[in-house]
Amino acid sequence: MEDKQIVDLYWQRNESAIEETDKKYGRYCHYIAYHILADDEDAKEIVNDTYLKAWNTIPPNRPDPLKPYLGTISRQLSLNRYESQHTQKRGGQVVLALEELSECIPGTDSGADIGESVALSDALSRFLWTLPERTRMMFVRRYFYMSPVAEIARDFSMKESAVTMLMLRTRRKLAQFLKKEGFDV
Repeated sequence: MEDKQIVDLYWQRNESAIEETDKKYGRYCHYIAYHILADDEDAKEIVNDTYLKAWNTIPPNRPDPLKPYLGTISRQLSLNRYESQHTQKRGGQVVLALEELSECIPGTDSGADIGESVALSDALSRFLWTLPERTRMMFVRRYFYMSPVAEIARDFSMKESAVTMLMLRTRRKLAQFLKKEGFDV
C-alpha cells in the first residue's frame, strides 16, 4: 500500500492504518529503536508507541513521505526512553554517538529558542547535502540511527578505523560549516 493511502486511512480514523503501517514500516521502526535501546522488548514497545503517536498526530499532520515521519517519532521516543533508563548510567552507542557530535553541534538546553533549533536543523540538512552520497549515508547511519561503527564498516565494506576516521573528518567539516553559518561551536 502506498504512503498516501495509509495516511488517508489515518485521516478516516480507520484502524487498519496501524496494520498497514506495521506491514510496511514495522521493521524500519524496530531497527531504529533497537539500535538506540539495544533491547528487543523495549524496541517492540517503542514501535507500538510510534503507531500510537502517529494515530494521535495524523490528522492534523499529513506526512508525505510517511517513512521519515515514523522514523523521527521512533527515534525520539527511543531517545526519551534511553535517557530515562540511563540518567545515572553512562555508556552504549547512544552516548558514544552523542559525545562525538558534541564536538561540533552547539549545545541545546530545554529552554532553547525554537527559531535557533529550526535554523540549526536547516543548516544540518544543507551540510548533509554537501557530502558525497556514501559519506552522507554513513553519517546518517551513525548519528541518526545510532548504528555502531562496526556495523557501518561491515555494511560499507570498510575497516572500522576507516569509518572512525571518516566520521571524525566529517564532524570537523560540520563544525567548520556551522561556524561559517554563525553558530557557536
